[in-house]
Formats: sequence, structure tokens, C-alpha cells
Amino acid sequence: MHAPQIDGILETAVYVDDMEAAHVFYSTVLGLERMVAGERLYAYDAGPAQTLLVFHRGHTGEDVETPGGIVPGHDTTGHSHFAFRISVEQLQPWRDYLKGQGIVTISEVTWPAGGTSLYFNDPDGNVLELAAAPLWPNFLS
Repeated sequence: MHAPQIDGILETAVYVDDMEAAHVFYSTVLGLERMVAGERLYAYDAGPAQTLLVFHRGHTGEDVETPGGIVPGHDTTGHSHFAFRISVEQLQPWRDYLKGQGIVTISEVTWPAGGTSLYFNDPDGNVLELAAAPLWPNFLS
């Protein structure tokens, strides 16, 4: 028996201590549109059918009752990581833009497959990546 098909990742989460600094960074610097603003989380449009959830660290560990059911509690400590997909043509514009915003690129990696990743931090020290294909066998262009 095979597992049913998965169509992709709908949400990626990051946990932060300073929600307002995170909002300035994700909305103003990275240009993501905030779709939901609550005490425990902000949700940003990260592309077609993709959502970046920014959770207030330490405020999401308890289950939350909603009219539709219970959302299990979750939380994390330390710095997390996630990547945004970009085209190879956007690498240099992103290098220039990040530098202009005063954001230090902490690493740039050229992968064996030929793709490139730019790594930098959000205000809470989470490691963000802008990745241009080819990188993974399922991320060729």
C-alpha cells in the first residue's frame, strides 16, 4: 500500500520573540503581504498556495480551541531555517537589495547540481535562504 499523494507544503513556520520587528522585516524588507495578524501569529502570503506563519515564541505551546476543532499546541527553541525559491535571474538583484537594506549575507553556497543559495538572518536570528535552481532533484528550474 502506498501513501496518498501530497500536493506540496502549505505552511512553513518560524518562531520569533519580537513580533513587530518580525513584521517589519517580513513585510517591509521581504515584501510579503500579511494576511492574518493575531496575538499568537502572523500569516504571510509566500507565493501561490504557500503561507509563512510567524509564531510568537512561548505563546503557542497550549492547545487552542476553535469552532472547528482543537489546534494542537506547538513551539520551538533556538533558530530555525526555511528557504524561499527564486529564479537564477533574481540572484544578483537580491544580493544588491539585501546589501542596500543593511542585511548581511552570512553565506553563499553553489550546490553540486549548480544552484545557488543566499543565507541571511531575520531579526530573531532565524536562518533564511533564497535558493535558485538547480538544487534538489525536484527543484531543477
